[in-house]
Amino acid sequence: MTDLDKVMAVMEAAFDPHWREAWTRRQVEDSLALSSGFLILMNETGCHPSSEEPAAGFVLARRVLDEVELLLIGVLPEKRGRGLGGKLLDEFLRRSAEYGAANVFLEVRANNRAEKVYRAAGFAPVGRRKDYYRTLDGTKIDAVTFGKTL
Repeated sequence: MTDLDKVMAVMEAAFDPHWREAWTRRQVEDSLALSSGFLILMNETGCHPSSEEPAAGFVLARRVLDEVELLLIGVLPEKRGRGLGGKLLDEFLRRSAEYGAANVFLEVRANNRAEKVYRAAGFAPVGRRKDYYRTLDGTKIDAVTFGKTL
């Protein structure tokens, strides 16, 4: 099982189609094909999964100069509430600092429950895009941009 297969298995299970947040395999491939893109995979204990082991969560991110953007984070629904999201975020911050980032950013829909994890990690709202997201039924939802100085 490739890392891309592991990401897509988590993607399929972790993202409710209603919110239209999941990426396609091609989008993930294209992001990782860029020299600025990087991936963090974790098993349920917070370690990198072995080649045969499935992933329980992932982070997809990209570097641009001295900034890093968290593009997508996903955790299997049955593994949520055990601190894995926080471990993924901690590893994202560690790697971002290692890459020389001064600032990190992420964007979420305004009603995303993961916001509490981001705030606990020291992220603060820095912007809002009105009606940025659209659900399957056409409902519009604001996007909130969060930032953190490293």
